[in-house]
Amino acid sequence: MPFIEAAGITQHYDLTGPADAPVLLFANSIGTSFHIWDAVVPHLSQRYRILRYDMRGHGLTQVTPVTEASGYSMDLLADDAAGLLDALGIARAHVCGLSIGGMMAQRLAVKAPARVHGLILCDTAGVIGPQSIWADRIAAIRARGMTAISDGVMARWFTQGFRDGRPDQIRGYTAMVARTTEDGYVGCSMAIRDADLRAANAAIAAPTLVICGAEDVATPPGVARELAAGIPGARFELLPGAAHIPGVEKPAELAALIDGFLGDL
Repeated sequence: MPFIEAAGITQHYDLTGPADAPVLLFANSIGTSFHIWDAVVPHLSQRYRILRYDMRGHGLTQVTPVTEASGYSMDLLADDAAGLLDALGIARAHVCGLSIGGMMAQRLAVKAPARVHGLILCDTAGVIGPQSIWADRIAAIRARGMTAISDGVMARWFTQGFRDGRPDQIRGYTAMVARTTEDGYVGCSMAIRDADLRAANAAIAAPTLVICGAEDVATPPGVARELAAGIPGARFELLPGAAHIPGVEKPAELAALIDGFLGDL
């Protein structure tokens, strides 16, 4: 399990694929680890050098303390990703982010445009709200722990058919959420709550693909289309049969969209 000191914290990451291939960085969603990309990697790792990492306070990456006055921010999370690239000696990468990982990727593309070659934004938006959703979620976690939300988010993450047909997977992802550190989840919730990236996104210069699961209720297709419309030249693709985490439900189809887009750059 590779660890590295980057951006002032110890980050857990995985780097695989040909050493001379273009780097493709994957950023995970809130409440998950980089393992949500496990089924996608085999479809892309022959043509790209795949870099995955656990976001601050998630998976095996170090958590930093959170209070209401000192939560995480989208700038902080973007700086974490840039710091990881620096620590690994990677000057430029394609960046694919899911949900909060997609918000981080939007921010990284604005703050450090020279670092981002191609940008893939999965099931995300420039603003994910309303803020009251995150306030309620933070309050529930602080009162009752991560198990207060771990069951409920499954209906937002996966289609009904997947939940009915793959109970083993649902139990596993429920455990993944429940074992996320409270401060990591709350800190990232604050970053989402406080972020409105829509105006800044007009400055994104990287070629951009926005992908959304057709059955996503967390960041629905209409919201994803608005995201694409706010980024110059961005393309939009709808992924049938998937909800909020298409890399789990439709890994081959998601990989094909990513590969087709990057192959044109």
